[in-house]
Amino acid sequence: MGAEPNPRAASPSTDRALRVLETLVQAEGSLTLTMLAQEAGVPLATCASIVQTFEERGYANRQVVGRSHFWQPTLRLYAMATRLVRKIDPTNVSRQHLRSLSDKVGMPAHLGALDGATIVYVAKAATPGFVQFDTFVGKVAPFNLTALGRAITAYLPESELVSLLDHLAPGAGPRARRPSVRAFRRELAETRERGYAFEDEEEQAEISCVAAPVFDAGDRVAYAVGVTGFSSEFSGAKLHTVAAAVRQTASAISSELGSLVPPQRTLR
Repeated sequence: MGAEPNPRAASPSTDRALRVLETLVQAEGSLTLTMLAQEAGVPLATCASIVQTFEERGYANRQVVGRSHFWQPTLRLYAMATRLVRKIDPTNVSRQHLRSLSDKVGMPAHLGALDGATIVYVAKAATPGFVQFDTFVGKVAPFNLTALGRAITAYLPESELVSLLDHLAPGAGPRARRPSVRAFRRELAETRERGYAFEDEEEQAEISCVAAPVFDAGDRVAYAVGVTGFSSEFSGAKLHTVAAAVRQTASAISSELGSLVPPQRTLR
């Protein structure tokens, strides 16, 4: 008797079709069949068959210029993605990622969203033990005083950022400085350069936070992932270790939400 087929074995034909589709979507413009086959790493004849099927199903169309056919995806893909996004609950998507992050760094991990000039904690993975930080699902804090808020606002379009700069709140922590638009913009620039935001005893004494941005299916910043701990836990090389774990988690959640933002943008 022959061996039974492995139900988990990958399908080469499906893999090739998806590579062609992803290449079409990620291309800056339309592609000839030859260009598409080369960039997708698929034989020319196979690529021709795949895009023909895409065209028949309404997922791609072609423009004929002389003897060349230029292919591009259609908005049917966008319509499908929009329906899918509506079904996705970011708290469910992030739950296991937050749990893994918290277990890895030994600190509570959070998912935050921007609501006006405040950051709202929408999901949390707590750590065991007697000491618990004042972070909980539903907590609201000024956007500029949290690493979560800074990680999001650092990647907002300028038009959206400007409207927030009139709402910088003063901090109560020992390292809080007088709110300054210039200083805050500099902090956001540093956040983009590092790929993560850092808040150090500005909201509360002896408490610090690290956060990184999460992008949605439209490649827009939508949330932030962060961890909270005692300031001593972020000293020296510890900060870089924790930040790397936070950035990796943010990138993983972004991918699950459908973002095509290259990892290097969120993992610098």
